[in-house]
Amino acid sequence: MKPYETVNILDMMESMGELYVQKLIDGFSCPRNAEIDYFLHHNAIAFAKRKQCITYFVIDAAGDLVAYYALTHKAVEINASHLSNTVSKGLFRHAEQSADTGIFNASAFLIAQFGKNGSYAGGLQFTGSELMNCVLSSLCAAQHLVGGGIVYLECEDSPKLIAFYTSDKNRFREFGTREAKSENITYRQFLRLF
Repeated sequence: MKPYETVNILDMMESMGELYVQKLIDGFSCPRNAEIDYFLHHNAIAFAKRKQCITYFVIDAAGDLVAYYALTHKAVEINASHLSNTVSKGLFRHAEQSADTGIFNASAFLIAQFGKNGSYAGGLQFTGSELMNCVLSSLCAAQHLVGGGIVYLECEDSPKLIAFYTSDKNRFREFGTREAKSENITYRQFLRLF
């Protein structure tokens, strides 16, 4: 048996019931990032029911919640002037470039949330890289069904997060920023072709 299993929230609600899923969620805590905690506790079930954003649970062999991530698809504008020629050429396969502005317009997979459970007893044994492998496995399955090849994410301006996403293993490349005026936060935007 694999030590961890990835389960779609909709499948879990169908097989185990919404109350079971809510109880699983209630045991999740992410003290390092209130946004990750808030999304899971307040939005994950409703967004999944509306098919707006689907949450995936990483569960251990005992049925404990180790981590989660949420995926959706979204239109995105990509200014390729900050990207390497190799990445820019790859964008031509999956996006259309405006002749006027040079900006690429694409429908891309968005890693909307990504976080480990701070309440999980074996938390140090499950790494961020393992969680990213779970994400990419789900995205490869989606790509096989519907096509596409761009995945992006946004994160706060944290050197540790940026180093993780842009590492040689994860290979995300920065392409822009987004201002969240209501939260007074600037999010850095990263993409990866797969």
